[in-house]
Amino acid sequence: MVTPEQSTAGDPVTSRSGRAAGLAGACHPGPVVAVTALTVALAVTAGQTPARCVLTGAAVLTGQLSVGWCNDAFDAHRDVAAGRRDKPLVDGPIGAAQVWGAAFTALALCVPLSLACGLWAGTAHLTGVAAAWSYNLRLKATAWSWTPYAVGFAALPAFVALGLPGQPWPAWWAVAAGALLGIGAHLGDVLPDIQGDLATGVRGWPHRLGPYGTRLLLPVPLVAATAVLALGPAGPPGRWGMTALVVAGLVAAAGTVLGARWMRAAFATAVAVAVVDVSLLLLRGTGIA
Repeated sequence: MVTPEQSTAGDPVTSRSGRAAGLAGACHPGPVVAVTALTVALAVTAGQTPARCVLTGAAVLTGQLSVGWCNDAFDAHRDVAAGRRDKPLVDGPIGAAQVWGAAFTALALCVPLSLACGLWAGTAHLTGVAAAWSYNLRLKATAWSWTPYAVGFAALPAFVALGLPGQPWPAWWAVAAGALLGIGAHLGDVLPDIQGDLATGVRGWPHRLGPYGTRLLLPVPLVAATAVLALGPAGPPGRWGMTALVVAGLVAAAGTVLGARWMRAAFATAVAVAVVDVSLLLLRGTGIA
């Protein structure tokens, strides 16, 4: 096994496509696509113009790319030590320097794209991106590891709302639901890797809770987000809001029971509740400002 800096040294003719594939794998493509698609969908439902939706999507895409590349570049030595063969920087076609370069390039593009959506909107989005970078560089291994997720996810509906004509302030329930979804995403993201992270010295909030505590806590912020989305907007919750709240509660309860025997069941049911929350958020999109 080689170090991240040496990963391309032995193959000077590594193909361009190989490097591109390595960068694509190192950016955490799943979350990048999911967060970008969700934000664009929210922008559409909120009433942004097609041109503004494209600009919003470009800002979020570059921000998420910078966060993903920063994460893998900073964790390269830890991933090598842990033998993470699923990481492109471990015996892959790219080195840490290349990934750092991609991260800073994406960040440099993210700043003007975000501010082009308006000063307040851009500030909100860049605050979320800065929070995510702080997670990668420092807070991931502390008891405050949940904070960047809460700030980053809360910043997305704020970014969309402030990007509307007149720069209206985002609805409190949209920001609160985003923060709760972020905390749930943090718990779910870390749960499968707790033991491996502990072996390499990472002691974030979920690691301190342990696998059992994290599994039990995982559905709580997600169901709380459902409640905020169902009951927070003015007026009655309506049929869809109450249905979503009941479904989320039942699915979360099933995950808690089944998760005691099958850890994957806890994760799968948490994803299901998150899907309910995202669907409800999009249904409420016209009222986020």
